[in-house]
Amino acid sequence: MFHRRLLAFTLGLATLPVFSLTPGSQAPDFKGTDSNGVAHTLAQYRGKYVVLEWANQGCPFDQKHYLSGNMSALQKQWTDKGVVWLSVISSAPGEQGNVSPTEENQYLKKVKASPTAALLDPEGMIGKLYQAKTTPHMFVIDPTGKLIYQGAIDDKPTTDQADIKTAHNYLNDALNSAMAGKAVAVSSTRPYGCSVKYKE
Repeated sequence: MFHRRLLAFTLGLATLPVFSLTPGSQAPDFKGTDSNGVAHTLAQYRGKYVVLEWANQGCPFDQKHYLSGNMSALQKQWTDKGVVWLSVISSAPGEQGNVSPTEENQYLKKVKASPTAALLDPEGMIGKLYQAKTTPHMFVIDPTGKLIYQGAIDDKPTTDQADIKTAHNYLNDALNSAMAGKAVAVSSTRPYGCSVKYKE
Protein backbone atom coordinates (compact mmCIF):
# COMPACT_ATOMS: atom_id res chain seq x y z
CA MET A 1 0.00 0.00 0.00
CA PHE A 2 2.83 2.38 0.90
CA HIS A 3 4.59 1.74 -2.40
CA ARG A 4 1.36 2.27 -4.31
CA ARG A 5 0.84 5.63 -2.62
CA LEU A 6 4.45 6.59 -3.24
CA LEU A 7 4.07 5.73 -6.94
CA ALA A 8 0.90 7.82 -7.21
CA PHE A 9 2.63 10.72 -5.49
CA THR A 10 5.63 10.43 -7.82
CA LEU A 11 3.42 10.29 -10.91
CA GLY A 12 1.60 13.37 -9.64
CA LEU A 13 4.91 15.22 -9.34
CA ALA A 14 5.69 14.39 -12.95
CA THR A 15 2.77 16.53 -14.11
CA LEU A 16 4.02 19.64 -12.30
CA PRO A 17 5.99 22.36 -14.14
CA VAL A 18 9.71 21.71 -14.14
CA PHE A 19 10.72 25.27 -13.26
CA SER A 20 10.68 26.76 -9.79
CA LEU A 21 8.50 29.81 -9.26
CA THR A 22 10.56 31.16 -6.42
CA PRO A 23 11.54 34.82 -6.23
CA GLY A 24 14.78 35.33 -8.11
CA SER A 25 13.96 32.70 -10.71
CA GLN A 26 13.19 33.55 -14.33
CA ALA A 27 9.46 34.03 -14.89
CA PRO A 28 8.14 31.71 -17.62
CA ASP A 29 7.07 33.28 -20.89
CA PHE A 30 3.46 32.93 -22.01
CA LYS A 31 1.11 34.03 -24.74
CA GLY A 32 -2.43 35.16 -24.03
CA THR A 33 -5.23 37.06 -25.72
CA ASP A 34 -6.90 39.98 -24.00
CA SER A 35 -10.55 41.08 -23.90
CA ASN A 36 -9.98 43.19 -27.02
CA GLY A 37 -8.55 40.32 -29.04
CA VAL A 38 -4.93 41.50 -28.75
CA ALA A 39 -2.16 38.95 -28.13
CA HIS A 40 0.37 39.51 -25.35
CA THR A 41 3.55 37.71 -24.33
CA LEU A 42 5.73 38.26 -21.30
CA ALA A 43 8.76 38.52 -23.59
CA GLN A 44 7.40 41.60 -25.33
CA TYR A 45 7.53 43.48 -22.02
CA ARG A 46 11.18 42.74 -21.26
CA GLY A 47 12.71 45.94 -19.89
CA LYS A 48 9.59 46.82 -17.86
CA TYR A 49 8.14 45.82 -14.56
CA VAL A 50 5.14 43.52 -14.99
CA VAL A 51 2.35 42.75 -12.54
CA LEU A 52 0.23 39.64 -13.06
CA GLU A 53 -3.03 39.67 -11.11
CA TRP A 54 -5.39 36.70 -11.10
CA ALA A 55 -8.99 37.90 -11.14
CA ASN A 56 -12.54 36.57 -10.78
CA GLN A 57 -15.52 38.95 -10.83
CA GLY A 58 -17.65 36.60 -8.75
CA CYS A 59 -15.14 36.09 -5.94
CA PRO A 60 -15.93 38.14 -2.79
CA PHE A 61 -12.22 38.58 -2.05
CA ASP A 62 -11.71 40.01 -5.51
CA GLN A 63 -14.84 42.13 -5.19
CA LYS A 64 -13.40 43.59 -1.97
CA HIS A 65 -10.56 45.14 -3.93
CA TYR A 66 -12.49 46.09 -7.05
CA LEU A 67 -15.77 47.40 -5.62
CA SER A 68 -13.84 49.49 -3.08
CA GLY A 69 -11.79 51.00 -5.87
CA ASN A 70 -8.54 49.69 -4.37
CA MET A 71 -7.45 47.50 -7.28
CA SER A 72 -8.35 50.15 -9.83
CA ALA A 73 -6.34 52.76 -7.90
CA LEU A 74 -3.34 50.43 -7.72
CA GLN A 75 -3.56 49.75 -11.45
CA LYS A 76 -3.60 53.45 -12.26
CA GLN A 77 -0.85 54.26 -9.77
CA TRP A 78 1.57 51.75 -11.25
CA THR A 79 0.69 51.91 -14.93
CA ASP A 80 1.19 55.69 -14.70
CA LYS A 81 4.76 54.85 -13.64
CA GLY A 82 5.32 52.59 -16.64
CA VAL A 83 4.46 49.26 -15.05
CA VAL A 84 2.65 46.75 -17.25
CA TRP A 85 -0.36 45.35 -15.38
CA LEU A 86 -2.01 42.23 -16.74
CA SER A 87 -5.15 40.89 -15.10
CA VAL A 88 -5.55 37.19 -15.85
CA ILE A 89 -8.86 35.33 -15.75
CA SER A 90 -8.33 31.57 -15.64
CA SER A 91 -11.92 30.58 -14.79
CA ALA A 92 -13.05 27.70 -17.00
CA PRO A 93 -16.29 27.77 -19.02
CA GLY A 94 -19.23 27.15 -16.70
CA GLU A 95 -17.23 28.13 -13.63
CA GLN A 96 -17.50 31.23 -11.45
CA GLY A 97 -15.68 34.17 -13.02
CA ASN A 98 -15.63 32.91 -16.60
CA VAL A 99 -16.56 35.84 -18.83
CA SER A 100 -16.80 36.77 -22.47
CA PRO A 101 -14.61 39.58 -23.82
CA THR A 102 -17.63 41.91 -23.83
CA GLU A 103 -18.56 41.04 -20.24
CA GLU A 104 -15.02 41.70 -19.07
CA ASN A 105 -14.82 45.05 -20.84
CA GLN A 106 -18.16 46.10 -19.37
CA TYR A 107 -16.97 45.15 -15.88
CA LEU A 108 -13.67 47.02 -16.25
CA LYS A 109 -15.61 50.11 -17.29
CA LYS A 110 -18.08 49.71 -14.43
CA VAL A 111 -15.39 49.52 -11.73
CA LYS A 112 -13.16 52.08 -13.49
CA ALA A 113 -10.33 49.55 -13.71
CA SER A 114 -7.31 50.34 -15.82
CA PRO A 115 -5.03 47.33 -16.25
CA THR A 116 -2.79 47.35 -19.30
CA ALA A 117 -4.90 44.41 -20.45
CA ALA A 118 -7.18 41.68 -19.14
CA LEU A 119 -6.09 38.28 -20.45
CA LEU A 120 -8.75 35.60 -20.87
CA ASP A 121 -7.30 32.20 -19.98
CA PRO A 122 -10.29 29.79 -19.93
CA GLU A 123 -8.09 26.75 -20.55
CA GLY A 124 -5.96 27.73 -17.53
CA MET A 125 -2.70 27.56 -19.46
CA ILE A 126 -1.19 30.74 -17.99
CA GLY A 127 -2.64 30.10 -14.56
CA LYS A 128 -1.18 26.62 -14.31
CA LEU A 129 2.13 27.80 -15.74
CA TYR A 130 2.39 30.25 -12.84
CA GLN A 131 0.71 27.92 -10.34
CA ALA A 132 -1.77 30.70 -9.54
CA LYS A 133 -3.86 29.54 -6.60
CA THR A 134 -6.29 32.27 -5.64
CA THR A 135 -8.12 35.37 -6.79
CA PRO A 136 -6.35 37.59 -6.28
CA HIS A 137 -2.86 36.10 -6.55
CA MET A 138 -0.17 38.65 -7.41
CA PHE A 139 3.14 38.24 -9.22
CA VAL A 140 5.72 40.97 -9.85
CA ILE A 141 8.37 40.51 -12.54
CA ASP A 142 11.34 42.85 -12.93
CA PRO A 143 12.74 44.29 -16.19
CA THR A 144 15.19 41.37 -16.55
CA GLY A 145 12.32 38.89 -16.48
CA LYS A 146 12.91 37.66 -12.93
CA LEU A 147 10.14 37.07 -10.44
CA ILE A 148 10.63 39.38 -7.46
CA TYR A 149 7.35 38.85 -5.61
CA GLN A 150 4.51 36.34 -5.51
CA GLY A 151 1.62 35.96 -3.10
CA ALA A 152 -1.08 38.01 -1.44
CA ILE A 153 -1.88 41.59 -2.32
CA ASP A 154 -1.77 42.54 1.38
CA ASP A 155 -1.84 41.14 4.90
CA LYS A 156 -5.62 41.29 5.48
CA PRO A 157 -7.10 38.02 4.16
CA THR A 158 -10.74 39.07 4.55
CA THR A 159 -13.63 40.16 2.35
CA ASP A 160 -14.20 43.34 4.38
CA GLN A 161 -13.49 46.50 2.38
CA ALA A 162 -12.85 48.43 5.61
CA ASP A 163 -9.71 46.34 6.18
CA ILE A 164 -8.00 47.83 3.15
CA LYS A 165 -7.23 51.08 4.99
CA THR A 166 -5.15 49.34 7.64
CA ALA A 167 -3.65 46.64 5.41
CA HIS A 168 0.05 46.36 4.69
CA ASN A 169 0.30 46.19 0.89
CA TYR A 170 2.96 43.70 -0.21
CA LEU A 171 2.58 44.60 -3.87
CA ASN A 172 3.40 48.27 -3.22
CA ASP A 173 6.36 47.27 -1.06
CA ALA A 174 7.82 45.08 -3.80
CA LEU A 175 7.49 47.65 -6.55
CA ASN A 176 8.63 50.60 -4.44
CA SER A 177 11.71 48.73 -3.22
CA ALA A 178 12.68 47.32 -6.60
CA MET A 179 12.22 50.61 -8.43
CA ALA A 180 14.39 52.31 -5.82
CA GLY A 181 17.15 49.78 -6.43
CA LYS A 182 16.60 48.01 -3.12
CA ALA A 183 16.07 44.34 -2.33
CA VAL A 184 12.45 43.25 -1.83
CA ALA A 185 12.20 42.49 1.88
CA VAL A 186 9.17 40.20 1.64
CA SER A 187 9.33 38.40 -1.69
CA SER A 188 6.83 35.60 -1.07
CA THR A 189 3.65 35.33 0.96
CA ARG A 190 0.69 32.99 1.08
CA PRO A 191 -1.99 34.21 -1.36
CA TYR A 192 -5.56 34.48 -0.13
CA GLY A 193 -8.93 34.52 -1.87
CA CYS A 194 -11.14 32.13 -3.80
CA SER A 195 -9.47 29.19 -5.47
CA VAL A 196 -8.81 29.68 -9.19
CA LYS A 197 -11.64 27.85 -11.01
CA TYR A 198 -9.54 25.80 -13.40
CA LYS A 199 -10.87 23.49 -16.08
CA GLU A 200 -10.92 19.94 -14.75
